[in-house]
Amino acid sequence: MNLDLLHSKILSCQLCDLALGRTKAVPGEGPCPAGIMLVGEAPGAEEDVTGRPFVGRAGRLLDRSLGLAGINRSEVFITSVVKCRPPLNRKPKSIEIESCHHYLQSQIDLVHPRVVGLMGNVAVGALLNLQGVTTLRGQVLQGRFLVTFHPAAVLRNNNLQEAFVSDLKKIKEMGSGDQ
Repeated sequence: MNLDLLHSKILSCQLCDLALGRTKAVPGEGPCPAGIMLVGEAPGAEEDVTGRPFVGRAGRLLDRSLGLAGINRSEVFITSVVKCRPPLNRKPKSIEIESCHHYLQSQIDLVHPRVVGLMGNVAVGALLNLQGVTTLRGQVLQGRFLVTFHPAAVLRNNNLQEAFVSDLKKIKEMGSGDQ
């Protein structure tokens, strides 16, 4: 399977109830292969309308932070744990995460990143079955997963910005292979 075929399956997916309320599924975007993959929680309102990941307020903060870390967004594959917006931006339910898991795992397999930046507890829980971003942030787990804050958390607490950019710089080093 290639990425285009996988994304067409995501766009027509009906595996959970999130499909009933979405405007557009948000498969993710970026180059394939890519040295860096970033994984967030779920699409928000603007993402649901556009079908693109991280284009709302959190996405604008992510773009600024990537720039501060010296990373060009066009060189990064960006996706989320679930591909459809949960109602009222609530946290995705376990069944929704499980329904999308094979899509996320397939994206990782196809994009073949050197590093996967897990942004927030939902991403850490979905891929590593761990919780506690505050404790885990900045750590590299299983050789390729780097835990960091979700951009929405940085929006809520600007004191996290410096650590977030620091994590992105570490992700850049790992993704370029210059370790």
